[in-house]
Amino acid sequence: MKKQVLFIQGGGEGAYAEDEALAVSLQRALGSEYGVIYPHMPNEDDPQYEPWAAQIALEHGALGDGAILVGHSVGGTVLLRYLSEAQIDKPPGGIFVIAAPAWGAEEWQADLPLGVPLFLYHGRDDEIVPYEHLAQLAQKFPQATVRAVEGRGHQFGNDLGMVAENIKGLPGRGGASRKG
Repeated sequence: MKKQVLFIQGGGEGAYAEDEALAVSLQRALGSEYGVIYPHMPNEDDPQYEPWAAQIALEHGALGDGAILVGHSVGGTVLLRYLSEAQIDKPPGGIFVIAAPAWGAEEWQADLPLGVPLFLYHGRDDEIVPYEHLAQLAQKFPQATVRAVEGRGHQFGNDLGMVAENIKGLPGRGGASRKG
């Protein structure tokens, strides 16, 4: 029985291929007890909220209760907005958002499922999304555990070991299980 982890890529030309290294790193660091699901998001060159939210809803709906949700960059932003605004039948076991822009956050309802651990990660040297976006998201989601990271850039040096350790450390959670 593997614990499920849904990883949502960032946006931009070639983002799926580039973020695959992050998904692979996360799978490697989590080990065989976890299964990282890495869907290709629609129109990655020009990501739009509605089609990405629909894809997240489809992917999340196929998972068991308590699955872990991870989003990188624009994927993290869309994931947060989706979870804030949608009616969620299956609350996630944890939400992990990496290097996400805070675009439009002031307009979100910011009503995440109660009691679900939220982690926000951002590199101080992020060359794509300014570090100040972390403070904006942290203000919007005061319940979040905030992790500022040094010397890893936007792609976190293609090493999500820190995220994996936080996932493994979820009390009594760590993701939904499924056969396979």
